[in-house]
Amino acid sequence: MRAKRRVPYREYALLVALSLAAAGVLAGQVAAPNKEQTNDAAGFKQFMGGVEEYLKLHKAVEKQLPALKNKEELPEMIAAHQQAMARKIREARPHAGPGDIFTHASREAFRHVIRGVWQDPENATARTTLRQGDRVKGVRLRVNGIYPDAIAETTFPPTLLQKLPALPDELAYRIVGRDLVLVDRRANLVVDLLHEALP
Repeated sequence: MRAKRRVPYREYALLVALSLAAAGVLAGQVAAPNKEQTNDAAGFKQFMGGVEEYLKLHKAVEKQLPALKNKEELPEMIAAHQQAMARKIREARPHAGPGDIFTHASREAFRHVIRGVWQDPENATARTTLRQGDRVKGVRLRVNGIYPDAIAETTFPPTLLQKLPALPDELAYRIVGRDLVLVDRRANLVVDLLHEALP
């Protein structure tokens, strides 16, 4: 009876390493992003570049204004500060219009993500929340315009928010009708608009 050949440790280690490497290659092939995902990532990178540029302007304007001491200030003082900030931002970007931050590439990325959430059967709550925009169809927004107090508290679905690029505290996403709106929270100002973002 022939003795069973024992595989030397070095050969065994090599076999294991080769198997793991092959598995890693296969896993990499499965996880490799497709063209749409690559384009979306590039679009979101463009968007965040625009956000960073706007934030520099926002902070520069904020430094020019008397600081609010705390959140307990009189509502009239807070409103006056907000209005002054909005006015100075408008003066600093007088020709701002749709697409300055929501570039063509980023518009497609946002629409892909929103469509994915909309079509996911597990996101019924998100779709219901998104449809809240139907209640404000008559509202007309424009870049550099004031974001109306009447719709300031429109809820943004958390499941969608998690999939979008994270914004600094000064900015927020809002949904009005079918549009995605980028709002300066401290100036209550419309920074940019993505028309017909929702299906």
